[in-house]
Amino acid sequence: MGLHTILPSGLPAFDAAGLCADLTRQGWSQQSLGDTALLTALREEAVMLWQEDELRRAGVGRASDHELVREIRRDKTRWFDGSSPAQRGWLDFAESLRLQLNQRLALGLFSFEAHYAVYEPGGFYRKHLDSFRGARNRILSSVLYLNPGWQAGDGGLLRLYDESDDSVITDIIPEFGTFAVFLSEEIPHEVTPALAPRFSIAGWHRCNDLARAPALQAKVLPIAAI
Repeated sequence: MGLHTILPSGLPAFDAAGLCADLTRQGWSQQSLGDTALLTALREEAVMLWQEDELRRAGVGRASDHELVREIRRDKTRWFDGSSPAQRGWLDFAESLRLQLNQRLALGLFSFEAHYAVYEPGGFYRKHLDSFRGARNRILSSVLYLNPGWQAGDGGLLRLYDESDDSVITDIIPEFGTFAVFLSEEIPHEVTPALAPRFSIAGWHRCNDLARAPALQAKVLPIAAI
């Protein structure tokens, strides 16, 4: 399957001010990135990798603690290595996002990692946090959805929870172009069982040094002067 050629100027636009205001107020944000050539190429690559059995069952934990736990998550992933125009385009978009967030919120983000994720019918991911509290390694989680025509009844919802009382904040439908961002240590979340193949890109902006992210030491993030 041929993939679209991505030009540097073809990155999707996003509302940086609105995203930062959302993170400050509630710890999460949702936007639509529209229907661009980059997003189409990312979907094509994700589907191609899945059809060619190039994705692997995901586990929980990292390094020596990594293990497959089918009761917790049932998805397949493929980490980005920047080997395709589509991947490089999304990494460029993530870099643009990093620079905006550092400028406006002084988060001290310095790196980004991402992988394709496919939830086959029946796939899910139980409620969890993306980073242990106080670890300050994964600071910001993001998900780009690549599913044209997806409806709430198709399942596979990203369900965000209030950490203080375990109530549901919102359900995000994984429709094509939907982009969700949330604080990795603050927002518990899950993926409800999908009824059809569900494609996305999960990403994390990282910061290993708390001193480089002073804004995160407070519960409410101050918005820097723009």
